[in-house]
Amino acid sequence: MQPVKLPKEQRDMITDNIRTYFEAERGETIGHLAADNLLEFFLKELGPAIYNGALSDCRTLTLQRMQALEEDIYALEWRKR
Repeated sequence: MQPVKLPKEQRDMITDNIRTYFEAERGETIGHLAADNLLEFFLKELGPAIYNGALSDCRTLTLQRMQALEEDIYALEWRKR
């Protein structure tokens, strides 16, 4: 898996949110570089788990839709009555 790359605007917004969180919840002021390093750490640590979870959700959804499609195809079969 390739490292997660965020667009600059999104990365800056998340970094600002991290800084705001530290100020509001912990009463600490951290700089932009510290917040960006923390974001990078979380991307490396959490990114693969979140990515794999999303793939699992996609797999489940795809299987459900394929099953429904198979049922629809069976319903179209001509049966002698």
